[in-house]
Amino acid sequence: MTDENDSLPDDQQDLSLPEEEQRRRTAIVAEDESLIRMDIVETLTEAGFEVVAAVGDGESAVSKTRELRPDAVVMDVKMPQTDGVTAAERIGEDNLAPVVMLTAFSQAELVERARDAGAMAYVVKPFTPADLLPAIEIAISRYQQITQLESEIADLGERFETRKRVDRAKGLLQTNMGLSEPEAFRWIQKTSMDRRLTMREVADAVVDQLGGSSKD
Repeated sequence: MTDENDSLPDDQQDLSLPEEEQRRRTAIVAEDESLIRMDIVETLTEAGFEVVAAVGDGESAVSKTRELRPDAVVMDVKMPQTDGVTAAERIGEDNLAPVVMLTAFSQAELVERARDAGAMAYVVKPFTPADLLPAIEIAISRYQQITQLESEIADLGERFETRKRVDRAKGLLQTNMGLSEPEAFRWIQKTSMDRRLTMREVADAVVDQLGGSSKD
């Protein structure tokens, strides 16, 4: 039996990676057009994801997401039985997985509906892997950030206000310190742990120093 690492250069062999980093991320694809669905599955597989389910309607997308708890869901807006926006709303209500919406329409109203439903990112058809894959990474990153914030706060109103403040602080850190969105969140998270403050308190301090009053 051949060791898969035999074909790798020495500097690419890392047998000490944590188990979590070795695990392939999982995804569910929900798209009623079979050719597009197959293309998305192929794109995700080539990018290193394990596609654990590929379905053609929103109802199946919700049930499979609830059953399999994937790292991401890629879902079309218009599907039979349950449309993608409604399915995304149900997935978001139960905090099951980040959703990337696919749509042939770029109208602001539809984007707003998808965002309100809990979608973390969207991609307008026709799209390429270069459009889809970054959107998935953004969705996963935002979902992890929200999950972390919500673990701190039980009250729903407080969660929403904290998310708003942290989002503003992230934007200021990106503008003033040249950080990416994930880097800005990690900075807030690390400062919170180092100084034994909540992330909302750190966000307020960032806004006070870099952008004026946090009550704006």
